[in-house]
Amino acid sequence: MSSTENGKGASDGFNRSGSLLPAARTGERKIEHVRLCLQEDVAGQGITSGLERYAFKHCALPELHFDEVRLDSTFLGRAVRTPLLISSMTGGSTETGAINERLAETAERRGWALGVGSVRAAVEREELASTFAVRRLAPSIPILANLGAVQLNYGFGVDDCRRAVEIAGADMLVLHLNGLQEIFQPEGNLDFSGLLQRIEELCRQLSVPVGVKEVGWGIDGETASRLYDAGAAFIDVAGAGGTSWSQVEKFRNPDPVRRAAAEAFADWGNSTADCIVEVRAAEPHGALIGSGGLRDGVDAAKALALGADMAGFGRSLLGSAVASSEALEARLEQVELELRTVMFGIGVDGIEGLKDTTRLRKKVNG
Repeated sequence: MSSTENGKGASDGFNRSGSLLPAARTGERKIEHVRLCLQEDVAGQGITSGLERYAFKHCALPELHFDEVRLDSTFLGRAVRTPLLISSMTGGSTETGAINERLAETAERRGWALGVGSVRAAVEREELASTFAVRRLAPSIPILANLGAVQLNYGFGVDDCRRAVEIAGADMLVLHLNGLQEIFQPEGNLDFSGLLQRIEELCRQLSVPVGVKEVGWGIDGETASRLYDAGAAFIDVAGAGGTSWSQVEKFRNPDPVRRAAAEAFADWGNSTADCIVEVRAAEPHGALIGSGGLRDGVDAAKALALGADMAGFGRSLLGSAVASSEALEARLEQVELELRTVMFGIGVDGIEGLKDTTRLRKKVNG
């Protein structure tokens, strides 16, 4: 993995004017999560997104003007300027709140959807609400509030979920599933029993769409079917191939046994490509986000062609987001250019054409 791919190197944002992280360690969990994702090798080892197993068949005569290639699409019946999502990453402190603000401002300019990190901290501590309050900076884009699904087993009810949506000014709520992270996290909550029923009850009672995502180990087709049947409005597969949160948490856990055990799960998970294919086969019409280890607009195009309705980027944007607004803007613009170039290269002028293409092939030796 290169320094750019793992968030280190020229784009990490440290020791530069405009960096949003303090120079010294603070010990605060949300800041340390960001710091570890930028400074340590926290990618899964021995597992990839699976997107590299696919390639587009080039069309030498696209019969298009490149300027005609458009990224506008729909998600859950809502018009969006791009089928691209800044995945849930952070919030809950002054420094990470500033990152959310930068993400929101840039997402609004570029027309990307935006997920915020877990809003649990702000629901429990009102003084942190401002670090997630991004709607004022992004009035037109879809915003996803985020909570750990396991919190439904630890006292969080419908009113708390409503409050999370209100704090972020969100259009929808996504519940994240992070069982392995909770095991290796010092503060972990380990009771995942009966969650499907609680998710179903929440989906029935909350007035906004409720989706479910993983955090980097992937949602397979069978699990997705159970979640859709329970009322989930969308699934974000968040597959393996990007950040491994067992790797992140091993750097924070003071227990040597758990730190050592985390290493055994460095290659754990379901690859992003496999998850997208499985979920789309299981639910041909369910709203679907493809994320997990996406690096560029070519990966986004592959995710969409495999069946996703939206492609999500997380840690691959984080270094730019911390560095400066200009760096983040350039990074998003680059992804869009890469995506449009793929579409031109296979001779389609819109996202529906990309999703219906027959020009994505599995590599013979993939």
